[in-house]
Amino acid sequence: MSLGATGLTGILVLLAVLFILRLPVGLAMGAVGLAGFALVVNSKAALGMLGSEVWNNFSSYNLTVIPLFILMGQVCFHAGVNERLYRTAYAWLGAVRGGICHATILACAGFSAISGSNSATAATMSTVALPQMKKYGYKPLLSCGAVAAGSTLGVVIPPSVVLLIIGLQTGTSIAELFLGGVVPGLLLAVLFMATIWLVCRLRPGWGPVGPKTSLKEKFASLSGSLEMLVLFAAVMGGLFAGFFTPSEAGAAGAGLSILLSAARRQLSWKKLADAVLDTLRVSCMIMVIVLGAVIFGRFLAVTRLPFEIAGWAAGLALPHWAIFGLICVIYIIGGMIMDALAMLLITIPIFFPLAATMGFDPVWFGVAVCVLTTLGAVTPPVGVNAFIVGSMSPGVPLADVFKGVGIFIPAFILGIVLMLLFPGLVLWLPGLTR
Repeated sequence: MSLGATGLTGILVLLAVLFILRLPVGLAMGAVGLAGFALVVNSKAALGMLGSEVWNNFSSYNLTVIPLFILMGQVCFHAGVNERLYRTAYAWLGAVRGGICHATILACAGFSAISGSNSATAATMSTVALPQMKKYGYKPLLSCGAVAAGSTLGVVIPPSVVLLIIGLQTGTSIAELFLGGVVPGLLLAVLFMATIWLVCRLRPGWGPVGPKTSLKEKFASLSGSLEMLVLFAAVMGGLFAGFFTPSEAGAAGAGLSILLSAARRQLSWKKLADAVLDTLRVSCMIMVIVLGAVIFGRFLAVTRLPFEIAGWAAGLALPHWAIFGLICVIYIIGGMIMDALAMLLITIPIFFPLAATMGFDPVWFGVAVCVLTTLGAVTPPVGVNAFIVGSMSPGVPLADVFKGVGIFIPAFILGIVLMLLFPGLVLWLPGLTR
């Protein structure tokens, strides 16, 4: 068997292990990668590679950025920042047709700027927004679809765990990836809101008008967005100005979130302990996934499969946009049948060299892939966000949740097309720091 065929066999075995044995993603990638490396080289080299990768990754100062940003999001979650953000958005938009859905998208965007996780955003916004939309007679398809789609902004608008992992896996600047995700994240939020406006115009009964609020109440509600604005300005402003490295930005954000929440008397010792415990749990899960991905990536590297695919694609008589379109299709289909993060970690070692061969900017490609993986969080049968929203919507069939998300799929596609046609949407902010 050729080396390339061995690499392809390893990918198929990994998929079989994930689906049949249902092992955790990190353990499955690590086991298959270690066995494959031993088969291609030898067992002694495989064990040496395992030891060196464990040390090199877990002794890396750069890896501290992950738990720090997760802690910032967890502190804000336990301190109720998400609820205050939603009340602010609801005060300004609740009185227009479909306004509660618009408010939900804005609140998702705001919470994404301090959360970094789409599943956390889905869970918190489901708790806050779904009861309100049910109370005012919103169509479950629209309300559940809006929460599930809006929560995907958690991995696009920085700080993003997915962008962090892409940066660590590819060596791309995390600060530039964060800056590159700002405009696409806001663009997706606008496209989601445009979708809601169009749906409510065609089906007025799906998004009834909510109660009006006075101008005084609107301005009074702005205090609910104070923490989000301060944290986003501090973290992204510090990165943009060069005051912080990504790790220092995570530390500053985590420390500032604790100080702000304590100053508002919204963070008890129990809530802080819960935030730290949740941070440890999520961070350990991500660390295992990262290590498994690195080991599997080393296996693919020795088979030279990524480079063979890159060379093959570069030799095709196709324009680069057509090859990128094929990559998009692979991500969309892959996201339908497996966990989006697993799909990302398996494919990055293959597609990143291909993108470099075709001349795509690594920051642009990283953000584009991040947007593509968000589709995997809402498409069946493995749509994590849709499952979370469905579990928190008693009486609403899961099929209806997926139908509701389907309303927003064209917005995703349009956003990706606009990023391809206008790369400056991604590269403008990072370009200011180069």
